[in-house]
Amino acid sequence: MTRRPRARRPRGRSRVGERFTVEVGPVAHGGHCVARLSGETDAGRVVFVRHALPGETVEVEVTEGTEGDRFWRADAVEVAVASPDRVEPPCPYAGADGCGGCDFQHVALPAQRSLKAAVVREQLSRLAGLDVAVEVEPVPGDDEGLHWRTRQRYVELPDGRRGMHKHRSHEVVPIDECLLEAGTDPTLHVRGRAHSVAEGGFWQVHPGAPEVLVATVLDQLGPRPGESVLDLYAGVGLFAGALADVVGPGARVVAVEADRDACEHARRNLGDAVEVGRGPVARVLAAAYDEPFDLVVLDPPREGAKRAVVEQVAGRHPRAVAYVACDPAALARDVAVFAEHGYRLSALRALDLFPMTHHVECIALLER
Repeated sequence: MTRRPRARRPRGRSRVGERFTVEVGPVAHGGHCVARLSGETDAGRVVFVRHALPGETVEVEVTEGTEGDRFWRADAVEVAVASPDRVEPPCPYAGADGCGGCDFQHVALPAQRSLKAAVVREQLSRLAGLDVAVEVEPVPGDDEGLHWRTRQRYVELPDGRRGMHKHRSHEVVPIDECLLEAGTDPTLHVRGRAHSVAEGGFWQVHPGAPEVLVATVLDQLGPRPGESVLDLYAGVGLFAGALADVVGPGARVVAVEADRDACEHARRNLGDAVEVGRGPVARVLAAAYDEPFDLVVLDPPREGAKRAVVEQVAGRHPRAVAYVACDPAALARDVAVFAEHGYRLSALRALDLFPMTHHVECIALLER
């Protein structure tokens, strides 16, 4: 989940390590808040601050930035005026010099969800021109925001210990325990259907995710017996299987997935009820399955489906599209493209599948 900074040429003198006192502004997409510096030299400079909350007054230390950069990145290292939503992080590794896996451990859980809702609203407004009410809902299966990751990856250290990367860094923090780790295997049975997944293959990591996602997609699409279904970025067939059960035998259900192992497991999980097509979604749609489909499910990776896929989906003239998104910016960009082709956002559900982090899962219904 931790991204590494791109190598780039410095634009003047480095300001890393310098400290400033700032009043913290609104939350922004990516797990930080926006602040602006005051003072004669750096007045108005935008700083993206981690470990802070809107409305606080904090001392920040610059972690990335040179004089010529448009913005800097910084950590809040001291809090002068705290938000009432600030709490003591439950994990000793959360904070400015700790593990980079969690963004919001310093925030009360209801306030975390409010911050995420604000980000989803802002992205849909800025990138899709929509004013949408958003509520981020808790999902059963975690322990007050902890112990929900049924799959976890660590860095193995030379001394036999394990660790995790700092935020936007290759530096590793040794840890004894990650409080997000569930310590249990993922649930692979959903609505009476068993799913096999390759070792290391994709499956939702929150224990409650598969059931609530399937229920939401079925509720939004309202599939009818005999309707045709196109499931894109289908993985091992979670949505395709559930929809095939509803539209019934003889209805055309197609699942498209690029990963070879996932396709093999999808065929095993779905049997003859679903046709599985392998390959990058844009490439497959350009060559096959060009007939109309009644329903489409989109569950793309973090970067979204993008224009080529959205336009090919619209070209199949589905009556409804369920878009499952783990990135609100990508969702908003794709919703804007759908709007160009006559599809409107008619329902949105946001789920807190990644507590303590800035990530949020959205399921959007698009209809002609």
